[in-house]
Amino acid sequence: MQFHHHGYVSGDPRVRDAEGTGVDRPLDLPEEMDLLIVGSGPAGMLLAAQMSQFPAVTTRIIERREGRLRLGQADGIQPRSVETFQAFGFAERIVAEAYNIAYMNFWGPDPQDPARIVRTARTEDYALKISEFPHLIVNQARVLDYFAESARHGPGRIVPDYGVEFLGLQVHEEGEYPVEVRVRHLVGERAGEERTVRAKYVAGGDGARSGVRDAIGRVHVGGASQHAWGVMDVLVNTDFPDWRTKCAINARAGNILHIPREGGYLSRMYIDLGEVAEDDNHRVRATSIEDIIERANAILHPYTIEVKQVAWHSVYEVGHRVTDKFDDVAEGESRSPRVFLMGDACHTHSAKAGQGMNVSMQDAFNLGWKLGYVLAGLSPESLLATYSAERLPVAQQLIDFDREWSSLMARKPEEITDPSDLATFYLGTAEFPSGFMTQYGPSMIEADGRHQALADGFPIGKRFKSVQVVRVCDGNAIHLGHHARADGRWRLYAFADAAPAGAESALAAWARAMSRPESALRRFTPQGADVDAILDVKVIYQQGYEEVDLGAVPELFLPRTGPLALTDWEKVYAAAPNAWSHADIFAERGIDRSGVVVVVRPDQYVAAILPLTATEELEAFLGQFLRAGAAG
Repeated sequence: MQFHHHGYVSGDPRVRDAEGTGVDRPLDLPEEMDLLIVGSGPAGMLLAAQMSQFPAVTTRIIERREGRLRLGQADGIQPRSVETFQAFGFAERIVAEAYNIAYMNFWGPDPQDPARIVRTARTEDYALKISEFPHLIVNQARVLDYFAESARHGPGRIVPDYGVEFLGLQVHEEGEYPVEVRVRHLVGERAGEERTVRAKYVAGGDGARSGVRDAIGRVHVGGASQHAWGVMDVLVNTDFPDWRTKCAINARAGNILHIPREGGYLSRMYIDLGEVAEDDNHRVRATSIEDIIERANAILHPYTIEVKQVAWHSVYEVGHRVTDKFDDVAEGESRSPRVFLMGDACHTHSAKAGQGMNVSMQDAFNLGWKLGYVLAGLSPESLLATYSAERLPVAQQLIDFDREWSSLMARKPEEITDPSDLATFYLGTAEFPSGFMTQYGPSMIEADGRHQALADGFPIGKRFKSVQVVRVCDGNAIHLGHHARADGRWRLYAFADAAPAGAESALAAWARAMSRPESALRRFTPQGADVDAILDVKVIYQQGYEEVDLGAVPELFLPRTGPLALTDWEKVYAAAPNAWSHADIFAERGIDRSGVVVVVRPDQYVAAILPLTATEELEAFLGQFLRAGAAG
């Protein structure tokens, strides 16, 4: 973590100095704002945390609850989400309090006595086989707490306006603040008061019954399966031996997905309540907690649970729905979007695949930096059309995956021909639920694949998959991707050719080209800003760190930043293994040793792969979505 470059810091370095709209931020919801976020769920709070890094933008977030969420329904945290938490600076803390899924065990009917269940398989969880980040279980409320902290401590000082209800909106064709939003205050001196406020943009993260979705005429497409599940968070005494291990249990009496939770005692159980008649009219939702517990004990036979406390419970019918579009632009319209949908407002599915909160957060991560760039004048409005274009296919893929997983989970024993097929599906599809299969197609922010062969291990459109490198200034081994924070900057990773630092080489020529006054680095940097304010350039040499002479490294990679113009020493890395790192990123990611530039978006997705010689192509690519500013 870097700090002190704006002067000595004696307190918590996570608390950034307030800037722009974060200075003297009004307590009351203003009449006009750049961005209004509706809903403080996972999508809304991540978006607020991201927008706090754009203090020139006036952002407010409204929530009808009177305060923070106490008990969240979602709890599964996939590795891609932990990677995102790393970018926002709280991965280590939330991992320390979460439950880490190390194994998933499978149970089925005992062939000798089908009324009893026996363990049929133990499988290692997929997370650490495909990522350096774990698969966690932690209360959604704690996730929101951490994002709230990030938003509150960022330069924009964003905090939710609690007790404010969204009533409706209208988008006008003209005006600086074209979105007219009706709200009602529910608490405090203004309780009962209805107001109209105006915004340039609105982001709706207000859940499955989204008022924002209804206001822009979007509809959920899809339906509910005729199957119901009871879910409960419980503290119990039990003789079931795998109580602290994630389990899929298939029994003659039904099915259970059992997930231990944080704290060492609490567990969540999804209990199969069976098929629902077509004329049920949601009566199954009135199933009592006593009936749910009784069904759980029948499924677990010969084991039993004695429930000491129920922290939360609910009954739901599996539904798979996705809206026809994630913004307010109708088919055939050429205007830029003004209203966006995120999370459950635009896609809903079962809870058993652990995807709802995770995919919702990635919606917001995708949208946040784009809104920040447009509202700060760094990119054209056309950038915003890429949000729905990129996230809608991801949601549809999720629906398809969840439908298959839910069907497998709900089978009766007599419908299972291979007892191991559920475990096989769980492990064989691991990269999808982990969040690592998302791949965005070519667009103004995604180059085509003409140079993909130069770095096969960094597929264009997929998230930047980190590898350890050695920081030259101090010899420490770090993950290259972990140095990239959710600060809205693009990353340009220059993988050097084989020549050493100081020698004439393709890298040296690239560094000179990027240092010219007319270069992309200078052209797209706002006047008065640090040279790396928009494009954060780093170099990775092929040699060992002790062979890299920092005195011979081009100045491009040792920029002077901040009001004190201090040298940033942490942009120069070495790929060759040392005592602390055993990886060679060139070998691990198939990087051509003649030199490669990997361009990575602010939300950590690879945008382009280019040879070091293609500086004009790099300039042209960046010029598609970045606006030139006066040289700093």
